[in-house]
Amino acid sequence: MAENKFVPLHEVSSHRIRVDLAAPRFSELTTMGVGGPIENYVEAQTETELIDAIQEADAAGRPLFVLGGGSNTVASDEKFAGTVVRDIRQEVTLDDDSSCGGASVTATAGVSWDDFVAYVVNQEWMGVEALSGIPGTVGAAPVQNIGAYGQEVAETIASVRVWDRLESRARTLALVDLELEYRNSILKRSLTDPEVGGGRTWGPTGRWVVLSVSFQFRHASLSAPIRYGQLANALGLKIGERADSQAVRAAVLEIRRSKGMVLDDADRDTWSSGSFFTNPIVSDAVAEQLPEDAPRFPVENRALSVGIDMQAPTLPGIKKVSAAWLIQHAGFTTGYRLDEGSDAALSSRHSLAITNRGNANGDDIIALSDQIRTGVRAKYGIDLHPEPVIIKPSTPSA
Repeated sequence: MAENKFVPLHEVSSHRIRVDLAAPRFSELTTMGVGGPIENYVEAQTETELIDAIQEADAAGRPLFVLGGGSNTVASDEKFAGTVVRDIRQEVTLDDDSSCGGASVTATAGVSWDDFVAYVVNQEWMGVEALSGIPGTVGAAPVQNIGAYGQEVAETIASVRVWDRLESRARTLALVDLELEYRNSILKRSLTDPEVGGGRTWGPTGRWVVLSVSFQFRHASLSAPIRYGQLANALGLKIGERADSQAVRAAVLEIRRSKGMVLDDADRDTWSSGSFFTNPIVSDAVAEQLPEDAPRFPVENRALSVGIDMQAPTLPGIKKVSAAWLIQHAGFTTGYRLDEGSDAALSSRHSLAITNRGNANGDDIIALSDQIRTGVRAKYGIDLHPEPVIIKPSTPSA
């Protein structure tokens, strides 16, 4: 087994980011490269600094946004009249390691997610290898319950330590408390659901701010069983077979790169927020009304995965449908632009990604998103939900 030492592979800041602490703009802090000026920007190097910045903003009644890697944020061009806090801590701690119990590991929220995956794979721990190449930070992972190529982070999270803005105290939320679903969690729902938020809404950052995430991994140089057809084909395997985790990571990175989903300054397809829309979860009845060739998938509760095969229960009565299919068949093909002169466009390789082709601004990106949502709703009666946080002047404040 490799030496147990976490070494970040990348700079703390995301690609193409130049940060002037005196007067930053969202366009300098996000992978989309759009967004207006920020009134107050703080980089927290310790947990105390992070909590102090949150409390100061809340006490003053200022809007608060806790920024991770900037890959899941689309901001308008209006000034953000509040505080943006960025956690730049890069700490990974091995809490326990045993032949029977596996490895218990805690990472601070600011750790780059892909750096963390590389570390886990190098240590020969199983469970996140198919999540390679996802931009952003560890702190964002449980909020979105990130997932790709047949894996979800719900399968390995043990608990999340948070700052509770309602109760002004640090708390630990166990896996069951997080209510992890497909691209959703109690953390995310607190942005917009007053019942979850304790009687109020909290956007653009929710009631709970992630301080650190604890994971439980199995010892294995082999991956979890491959559950995604494209990945299985790339590895020359059948669904359900396992491969060397390093090979799985390499294959995932290559697949993502072919879709323009690995950050690259020179590749305008990567000036995006990744997949802009989540795949809709609909009733069986709605799914059956779609054309026969529309992809439909069972929805599993990956937080309840058990055994080395990571079997999870299927949720009855609902299906997941492909947002990419809906977008394409509603008339929005790859490369589609808001208008002929606009630099806001769908990726040339991946219809689920909205990209900044040059000088698009936040309002352009938001307008294209709204146009696509309207078109899909008109044709199929299904609402698409943006995956990134959309920050507008009307965004509810704390």
